[in-house]
Formats: sequence, structure tokens, C-alpha cells
Amino acid sequence: QLQLVESGGGLVQPGGSLRLSCAASGFTLDDYAIAWFRRAPRKGREGVSCISSSETSTYYSDSVKGRFTISRDNAKKTVYLQMNRLKPEDTGVYYCATAGRYLCSVSYDNWGQGTQVTVSS
Repeated sequence: QLQLVESGGGLVQPGGSLRLSCAASGFTLDDYAIAWFRRAPRKGREGVSCISSSETSTYYSDSVKGRFTISRDNAKKTVYLQMNRLKPEDTGVYYCATAGRYLCSVSYDNWGQGTQVTVSS
């Protein structure tokens, strides 16, 4: 059974850092691009970042570019989102999702349950 499980969320002060993890099981992670999304309170879902299966291509939304870094360790079946210089507007539930075979696409077929990130002093 294909499963994605996010972890690493929590409460952090503005300017702080967190590293989110997305652990995959039940399928060959190497074959899939993985995307991170977030949903802020009273807002819609926002695409944050995406990484291709071989890590050759990465994408970031303008709101996180230069602060967040996506990476993956296919041997550990895990994708990471390093979040630095966090702002209150980064608060939300963060989800990872499969984003198509090999290259990032808009085919988001499988989702994790999410992890809460709260940026507040």
C-alpha cells in the first residue's frame, strides 16, 4: 500500500528553521517526483516546492525561494524540506504528494496526512 508520512513540524520562532521529512513506503520512490504543499488557516492550498525523481530539477514558489530547500534520499525513501528564516506567514499544515513519474507534473495522486508548522513568537 502506497503511503507518505510527513514529520518534523512544530512551533518555531520567526527567523528559525525546521526540516520536514516525507517518508515513503509501498512504492518505488526513485520513480516519482515529490511535491510539498501547504494550507494556511483560512487559505487555499499552495504549492511550495517540487523535486524530480533524480533530483536534477527543483522548483520553488516565489514565497519560499531562497529560504527553503528541497532534497531527497532515495536510499532512505525520504524527501526533505529544509525551511530557514521562517516567517509567520509560513504557518500552515504541510503535505507531501507524489507529483508524477520522474519529472514534476501536476499529477498529485497520493498524499500524506500533513504536519503542522507554526511560526510565532
